[in-house]
Amino acid sequence: MVVEESRLASGGPLSTVRILRYAHRLVGTHAFRLAALYFLVFAASVLGVLLFVYWTSADFVERQTEATLDAEITGLAEQYAQRGLSGLIQIVAARSAGDRGDAMIYLVTDPDGKPLAGNIAAWPAGVPTHSAWLSFSLERTANGRPELHPARGRLFIIPGGYRLLVGRDISDAAAFRSQVRATLLWAGLIALCVGLIGGAVMSRNLLRRVEQVNRTSERVMAGNLSDRVPLRGTSDEFDQLAGNLNRMLDQIERLMTAMREVTDDVAHDLRTPLSRLRTRLERALSEPSGADASAGSSQGEAIRAAIAEADRLLATFNALLSIAELESGARRDETGPLDLSQVAWAAAELYEPVAEEKGFMLNVLAEPDVIIRGDRHLLSQALDNLLDNALKYAGAGEIEIRVCRHDGQAVLEVADRGPGIPEADRETVLDRFVRLEASRTTPGNGLGLSLVRAIVRRHGGSVVLEDNRPGLRVRIEFTRLAT
Repeated sequence: MVVEESRLASGGPLSTVRILRYAHRLVGTHAFRLAALYFLVFAASVLGVLLFVYWTSADFVERQTEATLDAEITGLAEQYAQRGLSGLIQIVAARSAGDRGDAMIYLVTDPDGKPLAGNIAAWPAGVPTHSAWLSFSLERTANGRPELHPARGRLFIIPGGYRLLVGRDISDAAAFRSQVRATLLWAGLIALCVGLIGGAVMSRNLLRRVEQVNRTSERVMAGNLSDRVPLRGTSDEFDQLAGNLNRMLDQIERLMTAMREVTDDVAHDLRTPLSRLRTRLERALSEPSGADASAGSSQGEAIRAAIAEADRLLATFNALLSIAELESGARRDETGPLDLSQVAWAAAELYEPVAEEKGFMLNVLAEPDVIIRGDRHLLSQALDNLLDNALKYAGAGEIEIRVCRHDGQAVLEVADRGPGIPEADRETVLDRFVRLEASRTTPGNGLGLSLVRAIVRRHGGSVVLEDNRPGLRVRIEFTRLAT
């Protein structure tokens, strides 16, 4: 172990292997490929710009030199036309005298190549005598040492075999071109280094953000459902992705918590009815069979009670399945335009005989043509549950169903004149298996309002419990209005 740690500390084989593994993983990432593409595009752009600048500068210097030589040869040709060969020689001799400092080169030769006037001693060696444009080298003395200077010249043929050479020392232009080339080369290298560093930083930033998502995902998969992807507050694409992932994790955590709560509630609330069912079945089994009428009657009552208990259990499980299907989105709805007023009138017509029998007055106040998009069967089931609750717990009095429009929403209300629900309990009664103490003796499973909330949420609405003074008012608001 000590040897392994010393190897890592000293940059030994293990450290090298880790570096190679990290480099291999880095090369295989999308971030690295994106950064490499960015670097290639950047390098090609910089190279293209530098080449354009170089060739533009070099071409400008060359065109300036050629333009100067053209102007000079044209002027001397005009002087020859006016003053003849002797006048041309005098002008060339005058322009060649002294150091003009403009690096101009003049030479007039006879047909045999003998110099007649000029500032160079002889025709440049190896230079043809018939080309219009000439490139050659001249030996000049600088600081007591001979040097070869590049030159560019123009040839003018004079009748009789005489020749006029006008040229220019372009060593300064060549030095300028070399300086430009070196400058652009260094600028290109610096730009490429900056691009490489920028690509590496960009790749590292992308990898860091992706690694944050990966680490959070690993912790969530390990069971830590409360972990979330950190946000930087930049509102960029990664922040938007992290926000969406966090909202998804919030929803998953809520669903998992709800599932645990449902499991606990099912285990707690169904244990008693299952025990009663088992007891009644045992009692029916223990009753003697035969001609004894009282024994047969007792056995039949026990079986009927067991069947009723089983029906209540099935109703509970069916309600749980319906809530689970609605909250998970697994249930297929027959969604379409429907009039809430028609749903209210149909429910009132169905429950009116039961309401009269229990001493309730059922009133409907419904505006016509309150059209929403929804499933008629599910909304009818939700309204039926609300009316069932009102008939169970309100005691007697008036039950009102109201349908209207309010602030661009469709509103469905069911109000009674019963004892109502305390404000502190109005949110909790919408959860599964929640029953208040006052309703413990009333048949039920505590799933009616949970099913109502699941149906309303499936339709994009909300459920609010309010005080009806006295009584309870259940207010349902829908935003999905049909056009």
